[in-house]
Amino acid sequence: MRRVLDRYLVEVVEAYDLCPWAASARRSGEVAIDVLFGAPDAAAFAACARVLLARPETRVAMIVAPELVATQGDLRTLKDAVTTLVPGVGVADFHPTAPLDLATPARAVPFCRRSPDPLLQLVPLSVLDAIRGGGPHAQDRARQLAMLGGYITAPRAEVADRIATTNHASLSTHSAAIAATLDAIAADRAAAYARVGISPTFRSP
Repeated sequence: MRRVLDRYLVEVVEAYDLCPWAASARRSGEVAIDVLFGAPDAAAFAACARVLLARPETRVAMIVAPELVATQGDLRTLKDAVTTLVPGVGVADFHPTAPLDLATPARAVPFCRRSPDPLLQLVPLSVLDAIRGGGPHAQDRARQLAMLGGYITAPRAEVADRIATTNHASLSTHSAAIAATLDAIAADRAAAYARVGISPTFRSP
């Protein structure tokens, strides 16, 4: 699972600069990842999140659910429930069937989060609060964590808009190449998971 997820992070997110600081966060060990098998509910995601976020080095927690059969709407509902159960974090949902919609920058965001498996990503809001107003480097860091966490408070709305606009431009230019890479990763995932008995049933309508 980690190898397939890393392909998405490196070959899509980092390669197309969808989050300019994703590479440094990953390489510095600030991204904590775990896998939940079966059909985990909000309580299972929340329990896993608490463990990952308790690690002192964690700035971003990613919880992958490779066997979860869920539509985008289902995963969004699950995200909302986890947000309630784990206060003080920003939660973003990533779904492998998110379609490409370039109508507006905001509508393009789900495609940027078209991960190989359903996953939830969490960032402590305290991390963002600690660096608020800390100079140019801290502002860059805030943009990174805001993007990774999928959570922007009202004062950060302008930052979120800039990120979405930049990513929209990148997708508009490279959408065919990105889609081809995502399809290749999905095929790799299906073959690798079949070898260990995991069915790629996440692509529910």
